[in-house]
Formats: sequence, structure tokens, C-alpha cells
Amino acid sequence: MDPIDQTSNAGGADANKNNNNSNGANQADVKDKKPDTGNEHINLKVVSADSSEVMFKIKRSTKLAKLMQAYCSRTGKAYGTVRFLVDGERVGSDTTPNDLGLEDGDTIDAMTEQVGGSSN
Repeated sequence: MDPIDQTSNAGGADANKNNNNSNGANQADVKDKKPDTGNEHINLKVVSADSSEVMFKIKRSTKLAKLMQAYCSRTGKAYGTVRFLVDGERVGSDTTPNDLGLEDGDTIDAMTEQVGGSSN
């Protein structure tokens, strides 16, 4: 009887392994599908006119004002003197990376505002 019992147990163990593998695959599929909340983090690079770069990691739903203030703080520039551009268009402080369609690794240009310079 022992050989039959061992065969039955081995078959039962194999059946359990197969069930676990199929359940594991289903669980992995569920884990891979993340809800589209727009809160995942992305890395953005802010580049100044002198080509210096500052990297930021923010949520896609965070207003860019937070990034702008942090950039000015890190670089020692006054918040009102820097203009931020994406693809040549000025970025408003209330916009988010989602609003602009920014992807991980995208670049935001930071330009110091010029005052004066008019000639007669």
C-alpha cells in the first residue's frame, strides 16, 4: 500500500503546485494592473539657461508651483524672477504634470526673467 499512497500524495502535491502556480500568476496579473489614479511619481529635470540641471521626483497630480518653489530655493533665486517653460510654452503654477502630458524624464526649462534692456 505504501507505493500507492506515495504516488497519490505525489500526484496530490503536483496538483497543489499547479493550482498554486495558476493562482500565483493570477495574483501577479492583478498586482501588475495599477489603478490609474494619476498619483504615481515621475522624475522631472529642470534645466537653467547655463545648462545646470536639478532633478525632482513628484507625483503626477502635484501642482508645479511646489517644484518651482523648490527649484528657486535650491538655486537661491527669487521665486518671481524665474520663468518655467515646457516646449517653449510658459508653465502656470497651478498646472500639474498630468495637465501638460509630461512623462518620466521630461525637461522643464528655467529662465531668469530679464528686466529692462530697452534702448531709444
